[in-house]
Amino acid sequence: MIGTGTYAYFWRMSDQVDQPISLDDALRDTAAHDLHLFQICDHDPLTTATDQRLDEILKLATDLGIELEVGTKGTDEDQLHRHLQIATRLEAKLVRSMWTAGDDRPDAAETERRLRAVLPAYEKAGVTLALETYEQVPTAALIEVIEKIDSPSLGIVLDPANTVANLELPDDVTRRCAPYVRNWHVKDFDFTRSPGWVGFHYSGVPIGTGRLDYDGIRELIEPDRRRINQIIEFWLPWQGDPAATVRTEETWTNDTITYLRSKQHD
Repeated sequence: MIGTGTYAYFWRMSDQVDQPISLDDALRDTAAHDLHLFQICDHDPLTTATDQRLDEILKLATDLGIELEVGTKGTDEDQLHRHLQIATRLEAKLVRSMWTAGDDRPDAAETERRLRAVLPAYEKAGVTLALETYEQVPTAALIEVIEKIDSPSLGIVLDPANTVANLELPDDVTRRCAPYVRNWHVKDFDFTRSPGWVGFHYSGVPIGTGRLDYDGIRELIEPDRRRINQIIEFWLPWQGDPAATVRTEETWTNDTITYLRSKQHD
């Protein structure tokens, strides 16, 4: 299933624009695009939301015909248990997280211990915990921990754009992660020369114009057959002023939805 998430509305929900939209507004906008999936990822108010607020979010999503996923960072046991509670309340079947969070950078043994401590609760609830690929943890280390634990409720959120900063090639990351992928963050990316031709700038670009091998990834992970959801997100640079940035984010959203839908019928 194709969906959006908070990272597709990064600027529109930011206090750096004149009239930031709310989570509820983002859900309504997603429904207006005739999409039925939204990932609430790294959204601080969700962590401290009351049961009443979570029930309100679920009711709105249900009324709009939207399924929810949630996301956090790190492997702190309390944090992961809290987000399992949130996921259960929101009837979400996936929690995205990351190996590290800020200064909390456990080694492989500690990460394995933490995951083993929380996974029985995830398994009982029927919720998948999926750790995202990114530059702070080598992909080989992430896969090794997942293989050692070997739980049906533990997998990977594939985002090959992140790992380039660790000098890992997106194609290699996708190939190695493919058996364990449970969720896919879809964004395009590319390098441009920095001003003066000294160095490079690595950033998001409009879908289909950069180095994202969308067709190759689809062939490897088979999202339709394996029911791997595709979550639209962006690395959209600030466009000089709030209005221009919001307009560009809206355009990227529209264009990405059109692009992904066109690929469903190839």
